[in-house]
Amino acid sequence: MFFFFSASATNVASYLARRTSSQVQSFTHDFNVALGVVLTSREKLQPLVHLTTSSQTVFCKSDAGANSAGGNSSSSSSSSGSSGTTKSTGTSTNTASAAGSSSTGVAISTPYKLVEEHSGSDFFDGWTFTDAADVTTHGIVDYVDQGTASNNNLTEITSGGTAIMRVETTATVTGNRQSIRITTNNVYNSGLWILDAVHMPTGCGTWPAFWTNGPNWPDGGEIDIVEGVGDNTNDQATLHTLEGCSLASSSSSALGITGSVITSTDCVSTGGGCGIRSSSTVSYGAAFNGNGGGVFTMTLNSSGIAVWFFERSNIPSDITSGTPLPSLWGTPFAWWSSPTCNVTEFFGYQSTIFDTTLCGDLAGSVWSDAGAPGQEQSCATRTGVSDCDTFVQNNGAALQEAYWEINSVKIYQIPS
Repeated sequence: MFFFFSASATNVASYLARRTSSQVQSFTHDFNVALGVVLTSREKLQPLVHLTTSSQTVFCKSDAGANSAGGNSSSSSSSSGSSGTTKSTGTSTNTASAAGSSSTGVAISTPYKLVEEHSGSDFFDGWTFTDAADVTTHGIVDYVDQGTASNNNLTEITSGGTAIMRVETTATVTGNRQSIRITTNNVYNSGLWILDAVHMPTGCGTWPAFWTNGPNWPDGGEIDIVEGVGDNTNDQATLHTLEGCSLASSSSSALGITGSVITSTDCVSTGGGCGIRSSSTVSYGAAFNGNGGGVFTMTLNSSGIAVWFFERSNIPSDITSGTPLPSLWGTPFAWWSSPTCNVTEFFGYQSTIFDTTLCGDLAGSVWSDAGAPGQEQSCATRTGVSDCDTFVQNNGAALQEAYWEINSVKIYQIPS
């Protein structure tokens, strides 16, 4: 399933030239906006929006057959042409000229406007709860509606204002465990996604993800921002697309990223997509949780798709001030450039999704594997149980750490 592309020197040089041009263009745009002097066209950066467990791991999720409450989707879409902000805290909306401060105390401005926010007591507003078995990745969970989730203590807003999403921890079950999958009602085909998380599901048998997905998978593309299994400690970001989208190289230096390509460079969904693993050993799982969590960001625009991770102690001040400016964030751990993956061609309007499944196509299939960061010992060896389903069904107490705790999800766009 793993195919590696060895680019010629000429191809790499050509790609790097294109990539350098794109990065210079991105920095110039943000810098000029910050000074209030727009010298380049915004549309070059942002399209108008109508609003492992071994050394290599393939993660793949399809939306085919995944129904929302009652088996029918109640999702609606928004367009960038609409005014206002969908948010749950009632705080003031940032504008395209919102000003913040850099780490040096110099005032900065951002072209990004906050268009959707989920935080505090209203975190779950604006999401649709899937009410169906996991037909997507064939995990041994039943996703439940919002009422059932609340009644069974699978969802909660803490006294500190964080949102909790748990899996069922009944001691033993004979079939599936209850879990949560939520999908935003609004969709976007470009923008900036920021997830601030305190805790994510971890432990043998778990397979959580925070991701976006276009219509008619894989036609509309899939972007996995946070994903892993079992005892992993390093996040993996992955694209799944139709044929024709790829990474230009498997070399981190050639791609200009801090992460590592650990799957094929071909992003086609039938081959498992193209995954990049973060170099941070506290970007996923128990290590992430023990470090106070952190922030994941993803930009989707006509130049490409980029993903960053920031530890709790190292979150950029422009993010915390609500005036995000990606050109200040340094090198992303994952980057897919439009010259080899045309974003406008392969990615449609994206819904935003949280889910936690158990076992299934990935966590179940790699149960006996070891070698990925954090998974130096296989779950089969660590638990003494030969298969994932048997362990999960008979060890509810082992799933006490299988929960999300979220400070906020924010989505920004550059107004047209």
